[in-house]
Parts: sequence; C-alpha cells; structure tokens
Amino acid sequence: MSLFHVIGFGLKAGQLIWMSCWWIVSVISMNWFINGGLMDAKTGLLGGDGKISLNWREKVSGKISKIQHQYDHLFGSKKISNALWRKLLYTWVLCATMFSLWIFLYMSSQAIEKRKETLASMCDERARMLQDQFNVSMNHVQAMSILISTFHHGKSPSAIDQITFARYTNRTAFERPLTSGVAYAVRVLHSERAEFEKQQGRPIRRMDTLEQNPVHKDDFDPEVLEPSPIQEEYAPVIFAQDTISHVISIDLLSGKEDRENVLLARASGKGVLTAPFRLIKTKRLGVILTFAVYKIDLPSNATPDERIQATAGYIGGVFHIQSLVEKLLQQLASKQNIVVNVLDTTNQSHPISMYGSDEADDALEYVSTLNFGDPFRKHEMRCRFKQKPPWPWLAITTAYGFLVIAMLIGHIFYATVNRIAKVEDDYHKMMELKKRAEAADVAKSQFLATVSHEIRTPMNGVLGMLHMLMHTDLDVTQQDYVRTAQASGKALVSLINEVLDQAKIESGKLELEAVQFDLRAILDDVLSLFSGKSQEKGVELAVFISDRVPEKLIGDPGRFRQIITNLMGNSIKFTEKGHIFVTVHLAQEVMDSLDVETESSSKNTLSGFQVAERRLSWAKFKTFSQEEHVRPYPSSTYDPIILIVSVEDTGVGIPFEAQSRVFTPFMQVGPSISRTHGGTGIGLSISKCLVELMNGEIGFVSIPNVGSTFTFTAVFNNGCSNLNEYTSQQMNNQSNSANLEFEGMNAVVVDPRSVRAKVSKYHVQRLGIQVEIVSDLNQVLSSLKSRNPRIDMVLVEEEVWNNDSDLSVLSVDQLRRSDQKVPPKLFRLAKSISSTRSDNVTSDAHSPAVIMKPLRASMVAASLQRTMGNVGNKGNCRNGEVSRLSLQHLLLGRKILIVDDNKVNLKVAAGALKRYGAEVVCAESGKEAISLLTPPHSFYACFMDIQMPGMDGFEATKTIRDMEKSVNRKIKLGEVSAEAHGNVLNWHVPILAMTADVIHATHEQCMKCGMDGYVSKPFEAEQLYREVSRFS
Repeated sequence: MSLFHVIGFGLKAGQLIWMSCWWIVSVISMNWFINGGLMDAKTGLLGGDGKISLNWREKVSGKISKIQHQYDHLFGSKKISNALWRKLLYTWVLCATMFSLWIFLYMSSQAIEKRKETLASMCDERARMLQDQFNVSMNHVQAMSILISTFHHGKSPSAIDQITFARYTNRTAFERPLTSGVAYAVRVLHSERAEFEKQQGRPIRRMDTLEQNPVHKDDFDPEVLEPSPIQEEYAPVIFAQDTISHVISIDLLSGKEDRENVLLARASGKGVLTAPFRLIKTKRLGVILTFAVYKIDLPSNATPDERIQATAGYIGGVFHIQSLVEKLLQQLASKQNIVVNVLDTTNQSHPISMYGSDEADDALEYVSTLNFGDPFRKHEMRCRFKQKPPWPWLAITTAYGFLVIAMLIGHIFYATVNRIAKVEDDYHKMMELKKRAEAADVAKSQFLATVSHEIRTPMNGVLGMLHMLMHTDLDVTQQDYVRTAQASGKALVSLINEVLDQAKIESGKLELEAVQFDLRAILDDVLSLFSGKSQEKGVELAVFISDRVPEKLIGDPGRFRQIITNLMGNSIKFTEKGHIFVTVHLAQEVMDSLDVETESSSKNTLSGFQVAERRLSWAKFKTFSQEEHVRPYPSSTYDPIILIVSVEDTGVGIPFEAQSRVFTPFMQVGPSISRTHGGTGIGLSISKCLVELMNGEIGFVSIPNVGSTFTFTAVFNNGCSNLNEYTSQQMNNQSNSANLEFEGMNAVVVDPRSVRAKVSKYHVQRLGIQVEIVSDLNQVLSSLKSRNPRIDMVLVEEEVWNNDSDLSVLSVDQLRRSDQKVPPKLFRLAKSISSTRSDNVTSDAHSPAVIMKPLRASMVAASLQRTMGNVGNKGNCRNGEVSRLSLQHLLLGRKILIVDDNKVNLKVAAGALKRYGAEVVCAESGKEAISLLTPPHSFYACFMDIQMPGMDGFEATKTIRDMEKSVNRKIKLGEVSAEAHGNVLNWHVPILAMTADVIHATHEQCMKCGMDGYVSKPFEAEQLYREVSRFS
C-alpha cells in the first residue's frame, strides 16, 4: 500500500475522531443551552430594539421546554442514566470493533487488489515484450519469403543457392532474435520429383518415420531417413540456415504437423504456426512459423485456389520456445518474483504448455493473451508470484490502532460520564450538607437569639434595679456593693455581646449601619467609660482629633465605638503607668505631614515614657501605597473619608512570640493573662473583622516592657452637606457644639510637654475659647503685665504645679492682684484621684480649682461653670452630664406607653423614664396596647416588647399602623373630622422596639413592620431618653 493510501486513511480516522469530539462538545453545549445559558443571555440577545417578535421567543421557549423535558426524562434518573450510558458504551465498543474489522478487511482487499495490479502489470509487460519480439522475427521471415520469390523464382538461373542462403541467414540472425533457424522448402509435383532429385543429387526423404521413431540428437543422421512416399506433391527443404541444415531434403508434407501448417499457410496467405512439438535432433519444445512463397504477386482478395496454383514454395522459421522465453526474462530484473507459463490454448480443454513450471506457492494467477499473428492458433501467458503474499501488517496495525483509539475514546467518555455523575452526586451531597449547614446555622442563630433573650431579660431587671438603687440614699459601703454588682452585670452583658458578634462574623451575617454621627461625641463617651479606671491607676488618658476630620460622619457609630472600646479596654488592662493616647487623623493628612508621624517620638510623648514607634503600625497598609484612593478634601456631599486611628499605650507590651496570634479568636498571650486581667480573647478578632467591614486595615507594633500601638483605618462618608459647611467647620470645628457663654474668652495652658499641651488646647478650644500655650508660670506673669490679650483663665498642668510650689503660690498671688477687671481663674489639670484627695486635705486659699483628666468638652465646661459662677445656666445635656434636678424636666408632660409581659422590665423602664419627668403607662400584652393606642389618644411614644405571649410586638405594631392609616385616610377624605381625633391630621405614634434580641434580622423585621427605633436589653435610662428625644 502506498504512502498516499496511508495518509488518506489517517485523515479519515482523524475526521472520525474530530466528529466524536464535536459530538461531545455539542452535548455539553446543549446541556448548557437547556440549563438556562441562553436564557441568561436572553436580555442581551433579544432585548433592546424589539426586532425579534414575541411569538418567536415563545416558540424557542417551547422547544427548550420540550428538550428539557426529554433530557430530564432520559437522564434525570440516576439508574436510567447509568444503564443508558453503559448501553451506549457497549454499543460504542461493538461499533468500534466492527469498524476496525471492516478497516482490516478493506485494507487487506486493497492490498490484494494492489498485488493483482502488480502481477497484471508484470505479466502484461512480459507478454507484450514476447509478442513484440516474435512479431519482429515473423516480419523478417516474411521478408525472406519475398526475397526468395524475387531472387530464386524470379530469376533464371536462380541467384540463390544453399551457401548463399546459409551465409545470408547467419548474417541477419540478429534481426530474428527469437528464431533458432530458417529453412525454405520448394513445391514439387510428383511429375517433377525425378528431375528434382536428379538436380538436387539427393532423394526427397520422409519425416513421419522420425516422428514415429525418435532418436537421440547425437545419433541423428539424415541419410538413414527413408524416401518420401509417392504423393501428389512434395515440399522438400532446399535451403536451410546452418543451425538446422539437417532438415535439407526432408519433405515437410510427409510430417503431420508440418503438412497441416504448410497447407494452411498457402491457402490463407498468412503466417501459420504449428502446435508445440519436439524439434528434430534437439528434441526441445518448439514451433514452426510457415509462410507461402508465391510465383507472382497476388491481390489481397485472391481465392485459396488461386493462392495454391501460384504457390512456389514454403519458408519456415523455427522458434525454440524455452530459450526464447528465458532470453526475454533475463532482460528483466524482477524475473525471479513471478513464475511465467506460456501455453497454446487452441484446444481449450487440453492446453499445451510451451514454457513454465508449477513451482509457485501463490494461488493468485493472471492471464495475458498472446497474439503471434496466426489466426488459427491461440496462446496465453499465465503468471503467478513465486511466494505467498506477506501478512497485511499495515491493515492489522491500522485496524488495531483505530480499535485502541476508539477504546480510549470510549474509556475517556465513560470515565467523563462517571466523573460527571460523581460530581453531580457530590454536588447533591454538598447541597444536602449545605441545607443541613444552613439549617444548623438557622438553629444556631435561633439558639443564640433565644439564649440572648433569656439572659438579657433578667439582666435587664438586675441592672435596671441596681441603677435605680444607685439613686437612693445609700451609705458608702452599700454604694460600693451596688457598683460592684453593676460592673459585674455589665461585664456579663459585654461577654454575651462579644460571643454574639463572633457568631455573626462566622456566619457572615454581621452588617453595618449607615447613619450620621458625631465622632467627637463618641470618643468623649468612651473616655467617660474608662475615666474612672485611668484615674485610679494614675494613667494619663487622652484623645486628640484633627481639625480636618469632619464633625459629622456617616457610618456605623456603634461598631466604631466597639472597636475603640476594645482597643482602649486592652490598653487600660495592661498599662499601670504612663499614658494611653488616642489620635484620629485623615489618612491623607498622615501621608502629607511628617509631623503627624513623628510627633510621638520617645523624647516627646504624652507622659514622657518611651513608646513603640507609631509609624511601624501602619507600615504595611495598602492605603498608603495607593494614593489615588485617598482624597484630602471632600468635593461633594457624602464623599468618602478615610480615617486613621491610633491607640498608643505604655503598658507591658506583647511578647514577640505571641504577636502572630494576636488577632486569633479566643487566643491570649498566655494562660496567666486571663487569670490576671480577665477577658475572652476575642475582642481584637472582632475588631479586625469590623475594620475589614469598614473597608479598612488594622495593624500594631509592640515592644515588651515599652508599650503597644494599635492603628486602624476606616472608610466613612462625609456628613457635611456641602463644601462651605465643611470649610467653616474646619475653621472653627467646635463652635457649634460648645457652650456659647465661653465664646471670646482667652485661656493659657501651662505645660512643658508639647504633645500634652496640644491635647489640652484641643479640648478647651472645643468650647470656643482662644488658647495660648506656655511652658512655665513666669511666661503667664509676663503675659499679664502686657495686658494684651486679656486672660480669662489659666490651666496649669499638675506636673508644673507640683515641681515648684513657691512659684505656684507666687503666681496665685500675682493673678489675684492683676490689673484686669476680673482676675483670671486658675485651674490645675490632675490625672489621679489620689492627688486630688491629698489636695483636699491640704487645701488653702492658694489652691486652684481642679479639673480631672481625661479631658473632654462637657466635663471642662462643667468645671469652668462651677468655678466661674455659671452653674446650671447653660448646661450641656448631650453627654448626659446634667444635674438630677434638670433631668426631671426633660420629658415633663410627655405620656409614654410601655408594653412588656415581664413585670420587672416594666418596673425598670417605668422608673428610668420617670426620672426624666415622663408620665408612664404600662401594658402587659399586645391587645391591651392596641386598645390604648387606638386614635384618638394622648401618648407621646410607645416602647413595645417583641416577644410576648398571645400577640407579639410585630403583630401589634402592624395592627396599630393599619388603624392609623385608616383614620388618616378617613380624615383626608372628610369622612371623619379632625376635631373628633384630637385635631391631629396625621396619626403616627413613635413605636420603639424593646427586646433582648440583637440579631440583625430582628432589627430589619422591626423596621419592616412599622417600628421607628430599636432598644436592646439590658438598657439604661439614657438610652430610653435618647430614643424618645429623637421625636421631640
């Protein structure tokens, strides 16, 4: 088989494999088509310009539905699918085996056909060469007949004799390569025999005796032949080539084969061959070609009688068949590949073999017809290969290769199907596990909500009653007991909150609010929370917020407070001396100002103690490597603001080996930490998650026995409505929130430490007071003498006051004798309760008023008011630091409904609201609340418990809102008069949820059913007041 056949079959096999791969891709594509891939892209393909009609869409949808149904019917069941794929695999294997067998048979047949073609080509080539050379020899014999007719019978006397004939034939033998000799026999009538024999000098001898009694070629002697018997005519040989000169004088008509040959030749005028026979003397198989020699030229249409009458003699050429064929095959290099047989098939039933043997093993045979110019005889050449055909290795390897490839494709396809089935099973298992996990998560959330509710409800009663108890007449010991119990209760609530937050984080359900809040007020509240502990320890606690930070931000204030509280709480726990310093800046401000980064160096700190370098705590923040994300100034409402907050302390620090697990939940530095300082170890973990929710980062730097600095960033929105508001707020950040009575006053802060002085200046300036910083009291006295500007107050750092008591006393005297109309007031800034107690013991006329740290605007304002004689005139109620008498007038005349099935909670809430002067009505069920809040009524607000027997708070709120909508609609349509409903055109009583659930979903459900706010248990009196005051 040629290379082209191999390449062609390879292309066919490749095409088959390509079609198989295309079928697999088509199945996958159809599966995607069926499972909604096209439907997902339907909007982009079919929508917009409306060029494709709705009917076409419906037809496509119908077709897809049918295909989907058929697909689900065929492949939906796992058993059916496995059985079907197995049947398809068996069918594929069977088809592949049958096709590979067909390839083998086809290629084998092609090899056999090619072998036949090769044999036919070789056989035809030999037959053609034999036939061509025989025709050449025959033509020369025929030419000699013309020569004899011309020069022997046409001339008198004859120009040819035996010597001349022999010499001529020997010299022209090369022109007759297939003849072994040429002879001429003359026609002699019986009447001419005697004269002929006398002329020739020898008798006419007969041939049939030799045919009957053959002798060996070496014993042949023509003289012993008998004379030819008497007959009508004779054909004795008179001329012969030297190779057959032994036939001279032999009568050709006396032999059977020669006689028939001679008679046919003279009657037909064509060359006639004898049947194969053994030649005289040589005894080899041969044939004689005979041509008649005529006396005259005859026309082509002469009759046989005319030809007989004109016959003068007969010329014959002797052909030795075996030698002839051997010479021919020797000319071909591939003669050994095939076996050649030449046969005379004149008698089809008994063909005569002229050349060849039966030594071939191959049964394949090809027959070529030979035409030697004799119309009366037929000859054939039969060829066969000597050896059997080789094994069809190409067909075997090709068929086997295709079978292997088909098996591999089947295996891959079946393995793919099994893999897909396994993936589907795994997917179903995963979905089942997911459902279980979701169910478990729901159960966990419900469990946490239930546990939280069940713990918070009694804790609300405990803390509420303790809070109410604190406002009764108690001695010092009793107050200490109450404070201890209250602190323990709050610690328990804080622990519950942390566990709930951790559970929310793990379930991914912790979400942030987006409300407007005052960052400075939040930090003041956190300072108030830790002020007692810092004063007891004598640790400096301070907060500084840059003037660039907007007064109002939009974000989640509760979570921000939680982060600050966790970080400051840890600092308070682990710091026994030195300071805790909280700073808030814009991220862009930190990047632009090296002063901000280096202001707390080891030599210039809040307390003078060495601190960990703050800059290292934010070294890996991405915010500082991507400046394009930071905007220094907002350009429009609600632009993003990136804050960077640092909490610096001089505590014990974190060991280096423990720093890698600082943010790991429930992990602490060592087991002794929890025993010594308490805590669960999840505060920092929760803080990190909250920071990430705020799109920020958190990091820290800590040096053992030096301190730690935690820094985080958070992204908020600017709460200022426009750029002008933001700019004016930068110019005078605190003027809107400060007491107006301090506007225009001047103060001097005496502090040699620049960082500490900067913090004091920040808090005093929040009241609208102009502040000047000096390093000692002598500079204050110098300023008094210059009288420009007027000094209203002097704030002296405790360290300065205690270092030089004589100068301090002198300064007091100088201030009192100053020329100002109103002498400046002197204040001492103290950080420790113990120092103020000792001062109270040794107080005299020279002792200044004391302002306790940590400084915050409300506390500084209250201290200034007490000292300067303005107590109660313009109190600041924002931070809850108001006198008890003023509290009773905040909600005076307001009627508030409290709905709760727990009598203890009713008592706590009622007591808290009554402190603010409210008139409180209690209800123990939702139905009772509905009856009380049916318009018209006189309630200002309602606190509604959510979980109540019978009718819960959600259902009660929906019913109340429906009643209000109905009344409002009737008033609007004029069906009822507004006077009949208290002259209120739009009824909507604020309903505030009051529950122990802190799950975010509960909050959403509260807003969905129509509630206006949310108060979680355990609550404090200030929380209730803040929620109510929102609707004033």
